[in-house]
Amino acid sequence: MAHIDYYFGTISPWSYLAGDRLERIAREHRASITYRPVDLMQLFPRTGGQKPAERHESRKEYRLQELTRWAASLKLPFNLHPAHFPVNMAPSSYAIIAAQEAGGGNVGALVQGFLRAVWAEDRDISDDTVIRDVLGRAGFDPALADKGLFVGAEQYGRNLEEAVAAGVFGSPFYIVRETGQKFWGQDRLEFLKGHLASL
Repeated sequence: MAHIDYYFGTISPWSYLAGDRLERIAREHRASITYRPVDLMQLFPRTGGQKPAERHESRKEYRLQELTRWAASLKLPFNLHPAHFPVNMAPSSYAIIAAQEAGGGNVGALVQGFLRAVWAEDRDISDDTVIRDVLGRAGFDPALADKGLFVGAEQYGRNLEEAVAAGVFGSPFYIVRETGQKFWGQDRLEFLKGHLASL
């Protein structure tokens, strides 16, 4: 059975636009997923990129156009200028890490819940009330917002180092562990699907 390491940021619009396609592909090909949230604002400069706010105006303008096009194509609700962006990714990332370790709920739904909160619901995913609500809706104990802080913080730091070492430089980023094949971007999910089918 193939295993996918999924690196992403909880405020990434491109990860939001991926929706639940990764999970559907994994089910179809009986692949498992490890969710690895990372601090994108540290990842970008460490891997030759720039934080969105520091990019050239032409790149910023094109990014907005592409996001609008993709959201329309995928028929997903999308706020191009969300009320809470950028926002501290650490609290929501800790919650995902703690929930994945604790089990009992749907991690994919949890990740999508945080992304949807930013890009479609204008909610602040650094707020404890929002984190608890998203945890509960995905079938997890809302108390993980507090219980998982220590383990979440440690693993969050390791995720960044592992991402850099693995060649990750953006979000979403998928790596098939058995083959080392890498796929960057929600628009590469069909390539990931084809690769899994070939195994």
